[in-house]
Amino acid sequence: IAMKTSPFLFIFFFSLFRTLAGFNITHILEQYPDFDSFNNFLTQAKLASQINSRQTITVLAVDNGGVSSLSGMSSDAMKNVLSAHVVLDYYDEAKLHKLSNKSAILTTLFQSSGLGRGQQGFLNVTILSGGKVAFGSAVAGAPLGANLVKSVFSQPYNVSVLQVSSLIIPPGIDSATNATSPPSNRVPVPAPPPPVANPGPHPSAAASPEATSDSPQAAAEVPSPATGTNDSPASSPAADSPSVETPSASVPAGDSPSASVPAADTPASDTPSSGS
Repeated sequence: IAMKTSPFLFIFFFSLFRTLAGFNITHILEQYPDFDSFNNFLTQAKLASQINSRQTITVLAVDNGGVSSLSGMSSDAMKNVLSAHVVLDYYDEAKLHKLSNKSAILTTLFQSSGLGRGQQGFLNVTILSGGKVAFGSAVAGAPLGANLVKSVFSQPYNVSVLQVSSLIIPPGIDSATNATSPPSNRVPVPAPPPPVANPGPHPSAAASPEATSDSPQAAAEVPSPATGTNDSPASSPAADSPSVETPSASVPAGDSPSASVPAADTPASDTPSSGS
């Protein structure tokens, strides 16, 4: 039994395959010789792999004649400028012409790098009078100097390549890398302290009361037990105390009045008894 394959089912599976397979920006641009230089610059800046890792992307490509100024830039500046031409969303001509308020701010790959200052990582897209679509940096005062030329390639809703008339160079983007380079690569290593040939005694030891007996503070704070003074109340003689003058404390037992008279000399021994 022959089975008929619906053309709609084929288109569905083909679209699903393209979605799962992703895209390769290098292979896409290779189909258009007018963008050979732009494609080569993406490869040199190592941005092609970053673009391919995204699920949704729009590349604003410039033809061979419009990217000649990139060759005079440093590798970092060139990478910054190119990453500002990669929008982190899907836009085709139809979507651009349906912008609400006829203007929008677009986030670019440069913004995700963390190197952008202020609005450098954003683009301003505006529909001008007559329906012309213009692009420019979102930095205040930057011109809308790049116009939409045409749609080059689209794979809804994953990747879109739009041709613009000229490069978009946000103000100050050529020095963004140097101004925001990681601090860990720029911290100077502190010089070691000079060696000490013969260090003296530690200052704390010289200032200690126990370190020397000549210190006035040590003499005042730690008196010697054997060198008391007569002026100190604690060193007054015990004999000056009123409690020491009692007979029991100062007079020997043999010198008391009751003990000084011999028993044989008392008149009581010669007195006759009361019975006689």
